Amino acid sequence: MARAVFAFLAGGLFGAGLLISGMTDTTKVQGWLDVFGDWDPTLAFVLGGAILPMAVAWLVAARRRAPTLGGAFPPAPEPRLGHNLVVGSVLFGAGWGLVGLCPGPAIASITWGGLGGLVFLVAMVVGMLVAPGVRTGIDRLAAA
Repeated sequence: MARAVFAFLAGGLFGAGLLISGMTDTTKVQGWLDVFGDWDPTLAFVLGGAILPMAVAWLVAARRRAPTLGGAFPPAPEPRLGHNLVVGSVLFGAGWGLVGLCPGPAIASITWGGLGGLVFLVAMVVGMLVAPGVRTGIDRLAAA
């Protein structure tokens, strides 16, 4: 029960942060990505505001044997640059650049994103459902 309460609070805090920071405003995100045009550098503060607390959290977690609310810490990510990471990054970046939303803000903006936001969210979910099959195909091609 405590895990569910803290998950709800963390999700609410995350969503509020997305709204306050402007990450759900597609024009602001696209302005951040438009480095050679009308660049809007304000999302750099959002990036810094996310990286700094997470760095502290990783330092604290490294000194602990188990999470406070039970379970286990996730394994360390694979350090090598593989095709799955590259393909996933390209698809994420393409969606973010074309629409100005990534998964968190897309879900956070579902109530006011209009038809375009809903279409993006549906396409994102379909992509997530199709991705395992695509990954299997890419793995087969890479092994051949």
